[in-house]
Amino acid sequence: MSSTYYVAPKVCLRDQSNGKVVTFWNGIRAEATVTVPTRKIATKFTELSVQSIPHSDLHINEIVKRQTKRSFAYQSCRKPQFDPAFLEEAYEQCKNLCSEYAKTFYLGTLLMTKERQKAIWAIYVWCRRTDELVDGPNAAYMSSSVLDRWEERLYDIFNGRPFDMLDAALSDTVQNFPLDIKPFGDMIEGMRMDTRKTRYKNFQEIYLYCYYVAGTVGLMSVPVMGIPPESTVPAQSIYDAALYLGIGNQLTNILRDVGEDTLRGRIYLPQDELEQFGITEEEVFSRKVSDKWREFMKMQITRARYYFNQAEEGASQLDKDSRWPVWSSLMLYREILDAIEDNDFDNLTKRAYVGRTKKLLMLPLAYTRSLSISHFMSGRTNVML
Repeated sequence: MSSTYYVAPKVCLRDQSNGKVVTFWNGIRAEATVTVPTRKIATKFTELSVQSIPHSDLHINEIVKRQTKRSFAYQSCRKPQFDPAFLEEAYEQCKNLCSEYAKTFYLGTLLMTKERQKAIWAIYVWCRRTDELVDGPNAAYMSSSVLDRWEERLYDIFNGRPFDMLDAALSDTVQNFPLDIKPFGDMIEGMRMDTRKTRYKNFQEIYLYCYYVAGTVGLMSVPVMGIPPESTVPAQSIYDAALYLGIGNQLTNILRDVGEDTLRGRIYLPQDELEQFGITEEEVFSRKVSDKWREFMKMQITRARYYFNQAEEGASQLDKDSRWPVWSSLMLYREILDAIEDNDFDNLTKRAYVGRTKKLLMLPLAYTRSLSISHFMSGRTNVML
């Protein structure tokens, strides 16, 4: 398979109020540079803190401003012209992939408007394809040049030059919703981390990784999910909640997959905290569940639940037709944490999972929760920032 890639990819934003075009040149990697704070955070667990990367360092506020500024529509320099039948087939393929690989989430999208459904499916498929570059069947052929070409291809998508049918669905989506390119580029940066990093010194490094590979999904999704016009909650708070859901989901993935990751020589756990509990790398690789491992896992699960609690406060502030898939995801991942506990914290030799029956029973519960309106106080200060 071959394609033409552009030496100087760019993305254009068109200000509809005066027709002015602003061009951004290859800014993703520079924006992704993070300085870990040294200041103390007030909120702590008994043993482990929930200290995170400040959103100012991640440039999340800038993303929120660009995706919520009503005078801007994120358009390519050249709007693509697709045959309606071609687009219909492209979105149908995205729908089929989503229903096959994310069944519970897919069912949750069925209450959304048709346009939102298609956009969420297109975003899901792009994220899955990006993840499979590193973890998929062709991961053995992964290299930095592959990710560089994938990033150039991302710029082409945003500029209306899709390479294939699935790209075309996302290219159409970015014409219809105010999607900023930075979260997509940051996700690619997360894949780069996977190619060069197998250990993480502390939770700040873990948090950064979780932001890149999962928190970004929340930032991509909010413009599609929609915030109701009558909402009195600041958009920033809702974006924070979406980000925290992604962080919680990825922390849960890490805890679920610890045993499998050791087989690949990877440990996605804070080294300083393993040391704090007296756990060596050799003990992790031996995959023996000890009492100190159980205590360590209890604290890690507590931290993941903290982020889900933070996410809850914004989940019911989205447009009412979009809440169900968010609540489904939140409740499903909480069940995975419960399953780890039910396995006596043995995530080294056992994989925690939620059975199909439980998933189906959870859907009506998630729907009920999606009908409730959170009493989230707009003036609340988040200790994580």
